Amino acid sequence: MARTLIRNIDTVVTMDDAHRVLTGVDILMENGMIAGIGTGLDAPGAEVVEGRGCVVTPGLINTHHHLYQTLTRSVPGGQDALLFGWLQTLYPIWARFGPEEMFVATQVGLAELALSGCTLSADHLYLFPNGSRLDDTIAAAGEVGLRFHPTRGAMSIGESDGGLPPDSLVEREEDILNDSIRVVDAFHATGPGAMVQVGLAPCSPFSVSRELMRDAAVLARDKGVRLHTHLAENDEDIAYSEEMFGCRPGQYAEDLGWTGDDVWHAHCVKLDAQEIDLFAQTGTGVAHCPCSNCRLGSGIAPVRAMRDAGVRVGLGVDGSASNDAADMIGEARMAMLLQRVAKGADAMASMEALEIATRGGAAVLGRDDVGQIADGFRADIAVWDVSGIEAAGSWDKAALLLAGPRRVRDLFVEGRRIVRDGEIVTVDTGRVLRRAEELVARLMA
Repeated sequence: MARTLIRNIDTVVTMDDAHRVLTGVDILMENGMIAGIGTGLDAPGAEVVEGRGCVVTPGLINTHHHLYQTLTRSVPGGQDALLFGWLQTLYPIWARFGPEEMFVATQVGLAELALSGCTLSADHLYLFPNGSRLDDTIAAAGEVGLRFHPTRGAMSIGESDGGLPPDSLVEREEDILNDSIRVVDAFHATGPGAMVQVGLAPCSPFSVSRELMRDAAVLARDKGVRLHTHLAENDEDIAYSEEMFGCRPGQYAEDLGWTGDDVWHAHCVKLDAQEIDLFAQTGTGVAHCPCSNCRLGSGIAPVRAMRDAGVRVGLGVDGSASNDAADMIGEARMAMLLQRVAKGADAMASMEALEIATRGGAAVLGRDDVGQIADGFRADIAVWDVSGIEAAGSWDKAALLLAGPRRVRDLFVEGRRIVRDGEIVTVDTGRVLRRAEELVARLMA
């Protein structure tokens, strides 16, 4: 029976239904779950972790990523481009990827996320060159030890048919649907504590057909899995939808069955008031990616309006090539700052941004077993050392997004330690990084 006791914690930000912030308490983790929260807990035989000088939060939850892009950060020619031009620069490079690139990129990206406090990450993989499969990323996540929500993405409309991606990166729609069935049957787990859950995720309205969007929605509901895609990311996206489909993206999504509490869309920077109301009424979720939206000049998503309307919002780091960092605690801070830029200094408190990064992400991914520190929830816990220079002088140590560390001291997923004293312990990061650099050199050559 695996038991770990974190004792004498200065501050616990529970994110429970009462939004309690506790001081001077212990947390007992047992068999992957939170088994007790209180003072002076007795746990004979448990591994003891000292929590003095620390703030403990639920593990952060990343609702949108393209982990394969970790090997193509800061590529010349794409650094200063808008979305469509950026994609056209990167597609030929990604076309040279294979299974090992997918595996190593995922290991690097998930390790980086773990160090920033993330315990659960979604991933949107929509291209499968040279024999790559979703299986490659799932295997990598199993080694790192994070909870994983990979989505089987797809592109079916290439340049020759008026789409954006090169023809070499698109697939036949029949093959896409057949492989979607395969990966769901092989990997999707249900119930509390699931370490891998699979979703279906045609890439975007400008890279797949209307028929594939509709068929994917039908298949996902038949299989009981979630749906994900990009939507309303920037002005080009809106213009494409109006020209090609004769409607805005929200209407397009609704017409094809892409609204509901089993759907979440990435970005949604350009949603209008009617679309926000539609998402609120249907329970449709949004993955807000503030750093990527800044990097690509897409704009500031109307998160304040979404939250006020009741839309479920989580955070996403987006692909490393369009963010350059997989830093969840930094993403939460950026979300807070951008809403203040757009709506005023009182538009979003640091604790609300942290809530979006934890229980907000859990709601978007349909998880009712993570995102909170409460009895009976899974033991996904981030331990932040606030005794260092980053938090020196802070009057409110729980306000991590205002003054606090950007790297966890310890991280637990399902009660298993992933980070110890600021270092990944599940994989040999030195070996992984050396191989990543070799692969990058090969891609550049």
